[in-house]
Amino acid sequence: MEPVYVFSDAERAQLSAVLGSVAKNPYEDYEDFSRAVGDVIARGEVPAFFTDLCGRIHADRSSGACDAHVVRNCPLDDEIPLLDLDDPVADKHARKKTFVGEAFLELFAQLVRTPLLSYATRFNGDFFTDVVAINRYSGMQTGFSDSELVYHNDRTAHPVRADFISLLGMHCPEREFIYTGFVDGRDLLAHLSAEEQAELRTAQFITPFDVFSRDNNKDLTVSEVHPILENHHSFRYLDTCTTAAPDAPVAAKDALLALKNAIVRADKTRHRIRTGDLFTFANQDGLHSRDKMEINDAAAARQRWLLKTYAFRDEAAAERHADRWLDGVRGRVGD
Repeated sequence: MEPVYVFSDAERAQLSAVLGSVAKNPYEDYEDFSRAVGDVIARGEVPAFFTDLCGRIHADRSSGACDAHVVRNCPLDDEIPLLDLDDPVADKHARKKTFVGEAFLELFAQLVRTPLLSYATRFNGDFFTDVVAINRYSGMQTGFSDSELVYHNDRTAHPVRADFISLLGMHCPEREFIYTGFVDGRDLLAHLSAEEQAELRTAQFITPFDVFSRDNNKDLTVSEVHPILENHHSFRYLDTCTTAAPDAPVAAKDALLALKNAIVRADKTRHRIRTGDLFTFANQDGLHSRDKMEINDAAAARQRWLLKTYAFRDEAAAERHADRWLDGVRGRVGD
């Protein structure tokens, strides 16, 4: 996938200097950190090239022109540790002393007007999480493993799901070819009949919670009965896992098979996230995957680290979930 923008080295250095001035720790007090980034905007310190870029991405999303964007040569911290894959979260908190990557993602979210959210039971409620191969999940179907991932949207079984996901390449080994696939929900609709779409819009499907969610909350087993297709082209679906409910009619099962065929037939984009790449895309208005196209050193591939944020579509979407915010922290949901 071609980048929508590539920072020059001079632009990257200029923006890095601005981000480095944010003297707050997002893992100790996210609200304080977020306000500090907002202060950078209020003081007019953000370079025009970045505000213009964020305005373009916001316009693309609002108009429906594009829901997936790549930005290359983004600012990163000067020192990026290789994380201990037994407990990468604790290792990051102990060893990462600067937060340029986090400030970049927060600034992007504020300028594109997509409020961040986090999950209270995941990663200590952090708003910046790590897509890494945690050792105990090796081979499992979770984003925190070294496995490929089928087409899905994040947290399919959960009642609150992000509208957008942003992934920042912190450490992406050059010789390992791992791609993130994306299929736009509108392209899926083109391969589904009106009758099939109507069935998919009915609450007659279930999705089991992933292993990582179950480990963090033992009460989670299977989602409530839910539709797969919502809004105009939002999909709530985890391939090979989302199924028709036990009492669903044959028509629902046929529609599910039609969706599986649509995923195969629909146009797709794929992007290989490199160190310094930002890949930001719709979570609900599309599906994404992880494809290991060529692995030359499995141990090196397992050290791949993407810094990740979840975001609501806009302030109105965030307000709709206000009753799920815990501990007085805006944007943190319960499960």
